[in-house]
Amino acid sequence: MSLPPSVGDGNCYYILTEGCTYGSKYFPPGSLCCCSERSYLRSFADRPSARFLKVIMLDEGSTVTVTVEILQPVRREVAALLLGIGGPSERLDSFLERLSLEAALQAGPGQKVTVEIERQHFPGVIRYVGSIHKSPLAALSPVFFGVELQGEGENRGRSDGSYHGTEYFKCKPGCGIFLPFSRIRFTPGPDNEPGKQKPKVETEEGVPVKVGDAVSFYVDEVLRKGIAMAVYREGSQWFVKVCPEEEGTTDIFREIPLDSVVKENLISQSVFPTFGSDVGLGHSKQPKRQASESGEEGESGNPPLEVNSMVQITLDKGNQVFGIIRWLGYLPQIKHKMAGVELDEDKGVTAGEWLGKYYFHCAPKRGLFVKLQSCQPDVRFQSSRGSDLNLVEDSEREALPHAPVSFPPLRNEDAVSVLRGRMKGIQGHCNSCYMDAALFSLFSCTSVLDSMLFTPFTLCDRNVQEILREEIVNPLRKTGFVKARSVMHLREQLTEKGKCSSFTNAEKDPEEFLSLIMQKILGIEPLLKLQSGGHEGLDCYCYQIFMDKQEDLVVPDVQQLVEHSFLTYDQKLVEIPSCFIIQMPRFGKEYKMFSKIIPSLELDITDLLLDSPRECCVCGDVATLECSGCFKDKMFAPTGLKQFCSTCSKQVHSHYRRRTHKPTRLHVPEEFQCRSPQGSQRVPREKMELFAVLCIETSHYVSFVKYGPENEHWMFFDSMADRHGDENGFNIPTVTLCPEVAKYLDLPLAVLALEQPRDMDGVAKRLFCDAYMYMYQSKKMALYK
Repeated sequence: MSLPPSVGDGNCYYILTEGCTYGSKYFPPGSLCCCSERSYLRSFADRPSARFLKVIMLDEGSTVTVTVEILQPVRREVAALLLGIGGPSERLDSFLERLSLEAALQAGPGQKVTVEIERQHFPGVIRYVGSIHKSPLAALSPVFFGVELQGEGENRGRSDGSYHGTEYFKCKPGCGIFLPFSRIRFTPGPDNEPGKQKPKVETEEGVPVKVGDAVSFYVDEVLRKGIAMAVYREGSQWFVKVCPEEEGTTDIFREIPLDSVVKENLISQSVFPTFGSDVGLGHSKQPKRQASESGEEGESGNPPLEVNSMVQITLDKGNQVFGIIRWLGYLPQIKHKMAGVELDEDKGVTAGEWLGKYYFHCAPKRGLFVKLQSCQPDVRFQSSRGSDLNLVEDSEREALPHAPVSFPPLRNEDAVSVLRGRMKGIQGHCNSCYMDAALFSLFSCTSVLDSMLFTPFTLCDRNVQEILREEIVNPLRKTGFVKARSVMHLREQLTEKGKCSSFTNAEKDPEEFLSLIMQKILGIEPLLKLQSGGHEGLDCYCYQIFMDKQEDLVVPDVQQLVEHSFLTYDQKLVEIPSCFIIQMPRFGKEYKMFSKIIPSLELDITDLLLDSPRECCVCGDVATLECSGCFKDKMFAPTGLKQFCSTCSKQVHSHYRRRTHKPTRLHVPEEFQCRSPQGSQRVPREKMELFAVLCIETSHYVSFVKYGPENEHWMFFDSMADRHGDENGFNIPTVTLCPEVAKYLDLPLAVLALEQPRDMDGVAKRLFCDAYMYMYQSKKMALYK
């Protein structure tokens, strides 16, 4: 892979698009770094496919080695502007906001602006642009804007145009301020006179080079070729912005004096140069039978291409790129109908901009303008004739080895980088959402049930286990995507093994699917072993909460619901489960017993365990008695079964309202029967952690998965979030981050109860109002099962 260097002071500058770790240090996205052109050429001259580059981090001066895939090249002047922004996160956001960045590059003294001070905006005039503290050891000094505040902004500044004893401009005391460009709104107008004109296309007869011309120029005494993308004047000198014909992915244009550029023959057939294999802006090879300019049906009767059509483009040397059409129309000075395409990979040259104007918006290096006739429908999403399954075909990203192999679950940043995005997760098809949501929840970010993928259970059907492992779980964890055909393959096996013809097309519930594959096909041991009324043998895979409507439970949490259900039916867990799957109380798919249910991030099952030591809820000593009557007493805490030691039980039940209660005696393990002094040995607590929630609304299942330790670490998965085409199209699964969930988890119960679902941010409403099934895990017990 080749990354084109920036030009200016002999250094190449980059911004990190993803975080990276080097030794004990972590460099977040938005960090800036550089390397010398000599070092760059030495790294890639002999090894064009090198994947690592040694760079100097500009923020703190350390030398680190990073993968080139996370390096986005920037020009020196852009790097200097970005370096003035203190936080890497804000820096990356400002870099992606190309309009503001471009305005900052063109701004100069005398230009009127609006500045942000303590979240308020005031008018001002730029008086200085440049560095205000230079270090002789630094590779690059940050650039700031010195602004003289005017009007309401007077006396809200911090200087008179001086900084640390050095005068950069003159103004009244309290009217000067130095700011990074991210705190400034550049407002172009007739009164603005920046020191540098905006580059613009010129077509005067006296200009020998025009946009679209093929040109040659010299770089380090080496003749290069390229295409003129813009011709403009700064002061009295003319410049040509050239997109060079070089190997590698680039969105860096070289700005070359006009007298150093030699014009070649005018390109008539294409406005693009012929580039190398990984290029994003290139002369695309025409198909044998071209599609019409108007987008009429082409070869094989493909439907006309339109905005949001998924397409593939063949570049020079037969290399293909894939993307989505975001814009269709005509560009200045180009007679062909053009398509603005957002690519799947960083192989483009723009963020949707053409000659200073944005026609669509996308991430840097993802945008590409090509002739519409160069676009063909993406073959990965074309259905075969005579089939009613419009599914994603095999692609390179799913070239998995055939030998049994294990990919670990995705956590933290790995989960975000692999799973987030469109066409991510498990692709839905024909009422498969119940299965898609369940599989994504159980296997994307946890290994609690990975034994289903390898363990040779007594009744294990090897074919089903192999499909589950090789076609679903491994691709999900490796590439973040599972095609619908793989899930259909599993559904066909379930239909055959389960002797139920409806698994390939009918709506089902997650518990029906899980019970079939776990019990009847794989034959794994029940996840839960229960005792009810003193009778054991009530084993199950999913636990359904049954309870009468409780008037005092307006907005319950999962802990309360589980305790009410266990107490109502006199149930106990015979052993600690590795995985505890809990179905919420509801009648059918429509009626919900509670309008909201609060997720309990931890489920304390200590008091639900059979013959486990219990703690007196009053004094903390070992409990010997349990009282169901006290559990319903509003004088006690809303959660936790009510058990007491003998002394506290006598005191609690001496109250006239509790004299009719009938406490039952608890089994106390022998090692806890003689504890002295009182409370010297605490009863161990057994807790399980929430890792996923399945939700349902209007018969459609989605899932929330917790991918990290923080309250904000939630992602939302919908296997049918979008659709391409009509009845002959296909579903587009999508995984998005939903940190807004944490905001509501931290709210007091009384405040959350008053929250209107329609006012909740993002998808939080789905989690709190549509919960169908909660999934908890005990990592300790998963090691033994």
